[in-house]
Amino acid sequence: MVCVAWCAIICKKDPLTGDVFIFLNRTKDKIKLLCWDRDGYALYCKRLERGTFELPKNHSETLSSETLHLIMQGIYLESVKRRKRYEKPEHSFAHC
Repeated sequence: MVCVAWCAIICKKDPLTGDVFIFLNRTKDKIKLLCWDRDGYALYCKRLERGTFELPKNHSETLSSETLHLIMQGIYLESVKRRKRYEKPEHSFAHC
C-alpha cells in the first residue's frame, strides 16, 4: 500500500500505532483516513460532490479527534468558538 509506505518513510511514523493518517488530494475534495485496526489496515475514503475539506491554518502534525470530526462535517474551522472546559493536564514522562 502506497499510503502505508508514505507514513513510514516520509512522515517517519509507525503506521501500526493506531494513529489516523489523513491524506487530501490537491483540490481538497477527496480525503482518505488510514489507521491500523488490530488485525489489518482500515481505509476510509470520502469524495465531496461539492465543496472542499479544510485543514486548520496553523495545523501541526497532530489534530484532535474533535478537529477531525469538524473537518469531516464541513464546518468552517475559523468560525468555531469553544467554551471553556476542564482539560486534564498531560503527564510528562522522564526519558532515561
